[in-house]
Amino acid sequence: MKGQNVGYIRVSSVDQNTARQLDGIELNTTFEDHCSGKDTNRPQLKACLRHLRKGDQLHVHSIDRLARSLKDLQTLVEDLTEQGISIQFHKENLIFTGDSNPMHKLMFQMMGAFAEFERGMIRERQREGIAAARKQGKQIGAKPKLSSEQMEELKDRVAAGEQKKALAQEYGVSRQTLYNLLTSKQ
Repeated sequence: MKGQNVGYIRVSSVDQNTARQLDGIELNTTFEDHCSGKDTNRPQLKACLRHLRKGDQLHVHSIDRLARSLKDLQTLVEDLTEQGISIQFHKENLIFTGDSNPMHKLMFQMMGAFAEFERGMIRERQREGIAAARKQGKQIGAKPKLSSEQMEELKDRVAAGEQKKALAQEYGVSRQTLYNLLTSKQ
């Protein structure tokens, strides 16, 4: 019994284009994620893994599209091949079927290590960029919803006995934001 050709496509953000991945490959079903590959907690990856059956072949554009962690990558490939599912990484021209091919295994581990290294470099550049922006006095993260005057006014009104729910609505913030303000050590 010949299984299905199943595609898994991943890009890191919603505005990225998936068109180049698995272009021209005839697939029965495709699963597409628009999120980071930092871990395997991705909705469409989970759906893809539930869908796959013995005899199916999973097609992935490149190793780093499946996982950015060598450990996650090895676990996914081992689990799938043990179930009788083959995996083809098109960019690297590697196919894993569960048969041991030492050269494929070496290439796979090297490419997985590079994907993990690249993820680490991305995170390092992010941290450096955030530090540089802070040094220049730029706002990082969401802007405060209330000015310092509004926060003091809110604290005084709560201390005077006004209802928190009504105050949160009046100032256009959630009750959780109001409670966080009241319990912060500012």
